[in-house]
Amino acid sequence: MARRKVRFVQSHYYHIYNRGARRRSVFLDDTDFRNALQGLKSYSSHYHIAVIAYCLMPNHYHWLIRQDGEISARFLMQYVFNAYVKTFNARHQCSGTLFEGPYHARLVDRADYLLHLCRYIHANPVRHGFATAPKLWSYSNYMEWIGQRPGTLVDRTFIQTHFPDIEQYTASVHAYLQGRSAMPADLQSYLHDLDAA
Repeated sequence: MARRKVRFVQSHYYHIYNRGARRRSVFLDDTDFRNALQGLKSYSSHYHIAVIAYCLMPNHYHWLIRQDGEISARFLMQYVFNAYVKTFNARHQCSGTLFEGPYHARLVDRADYLLHLCRYIHANPVRHGFATAPKLWSYSNYMEWIGQRPGTLVDRTFIQTHFPDIEQYTASVHAYLQGRSAMPADLQSYLHDLDAA
């Protein structure tokens, strides 16, 4: 799917992701991570966008969002990262391009994709070797999902609707990390392409 060809529509879900130019880190310290999350929190609330799952990694990020309002979700990424890049460059005395290009966006219009993407996003820190368990990575909303952190960047109604038994969700994430869970072939290909890119 070509970037930026997605039409953002109210009540639809989107997988948003990007990485640093030349695969370099875009979050260098705790302050960077927190600045990006503060922007996500502020602008998602302003534009009526529900954050379903997110994970910020040192050189890339994944968000799963739902556009609840009429204003296009594209403004979320535009404003969050315009502000973030300016702050990052000022803090670290850098200039130039931080990300490899425009963000990638994919409409998530199937329930199986939606549910598998949640665990893919939450499993990212373990799969990339930054944590030994999803709950040990501070820069995702996995802890909110499992009720161990009172953050607000999460849609608890979504969780209760799709995963009423949170232990089942944690087991699902661990099964995915251990290669013990099946997923649709086309989704598996999509996620493989993400990892290979």
